[in-house]
Amino acid sequence: MVVVMEGSLSLGQCRQRIVAAREALSSLGGSLWQVPAGGGPDGLAGLLGEVDALGAACDAARVAVTGEAMGRGETSGGSAAFTPTQWVRHHAPSTRAGGAGQVVALATAFGKPVNAPVREAVQAGRLPVRSAAVVVIEADKLRPLLAEGAEPHVLEGLITMAAQHGPKGCRMLRPALLAKYGMDGVLQGEQDAGKRFVAVSQPHDEGTGVFEYRLTLDVEGKAVLEAALGPLSAPKPLDGERDLRTADRRRGDALLTLVRRAVAAGDEVGRTNKTTLLLTMDWESLRDRVGAATTLGGLDAGTHLAPDTVRRLACDASAIPVVLGTGGQVLDWGRAVRFFTEAQTKRLWLRDRGCTYPGCDAPPQWTDAHHLIHWADFGPSDLDNAALLCQRHHTIVHNRRLAGRLVRDGHGERVEWDHTCGGYDQLLARRSAQEPA
Repeated sequence: MVVVMEGSLSLGQCRQRIVAAREALSSLGGSLWQVPAGGGPDGLAGLLGEVDALGAACDAARVAVTGEAMGRGETSGGSAAFTPTQWVRHHAPSTRAGGAGQVVALATAFGKPVNAPVREAVQAGRLPVRSAAVVVIEADKLRPLLAEGAEPHVLEGLITMAAQHGPKGCRMLRPALLAKYGMDGVLQGEQDAGKRFVAVSQPHDEGTGVFEYRLTLDVEGKAVLEAALGPLSAPKPLDGERDLRTADRRRGDALLTLVRRAVAAGDEVGRTNKTTLLLTMDWESLRDRVGAATTLGGLDAGTHLAPDTVRRLACDASAIPVVLGTGGQVLDWGRAVRFFTEAQTKRLWLRDRGCTYPGCDAPPQWTDAHHLIHWADFGPSDLDNAALLCQRHHTIVHNRRLAGRLVRDGHGERVEWDHTCGGYDQLLARRSAQEPA
């Protein structure tokens, strides 16, 4: 137990020192003027650090005492018939303002062997209680999604991130952990599921000439939007004077600029790139559709994009894939010229006249140029390997691994789609068998 200092102090001695520390802190306010000036360890900064460490130790001890009481049955017995949370509130009055439930939840979690590393980090003063609670929650969510043998590495990663960056940093680590330690397809499945929640609300009239929208995006949408907003929302000095607009105001103006450019394009190919992303991914992961790519630069740096998402973006976006070898060396630094040019896109508009997916009537200006043999599989950016697809059907074609082919007959040129799931992989296998060894 934490309340009995290992190998040194008895329970009675611990209690005496706790009482003495409490009395010392109670009288601290009147003697702060004696603390030397400056930010050194003997000054106010050092004193605050010691007080903070003592507070963290108290939080850990509160959890340990509660866990022991629950193990002995003290929290639910007796005439008062307390629940564990009520017991904590009764005997630790400071938790009546909030936190008793977290103490009980963490004490319960620390009774499970799988959480032993988290308990040890708290007892060692390495991890605050509040951060430990988030580690336990995130670990529980991740555990069924992990590959065999990955749990210890994931738990240590969560503990380290939470210790350094707090609960928010711990939650942000989830995509990276799934990319490295998750079962095949888990990260891709989560990111694909996120598309169900993409939405823009109707404008809410504030009654003052100001309208509020609520925008919800998935990971891919966020990466694309941030890449587009980044260059347009940078501060722009005017006549030598600095830009006084707030960051949010600049982003709002940038979004309107993007909309105006898209509308102004009309029936022409828009001159604003759909995305301007730098993505790093090793060749084996891109080929085998595992792991994740990481965005570079800008406010959205470090976002993890699942492999099929990268393949979809590489069709008609100005995404620049930086393909790495096993040792981290750059094997290929892709260039935007590898994607379909404006002239090629106009030819596709005339040929396909819109989305080529059966039954879809989306006009050409709402479509992307899709590589029938994916760019990631060395498909060329020429018209014989291209087909227009709206965003929804572009996603479906990639997720279901559908195969398409260009057909030429007496009726002209058209794209035909095979609706067999996995048909694209069968197409790759046939192409591979036909290639010379």
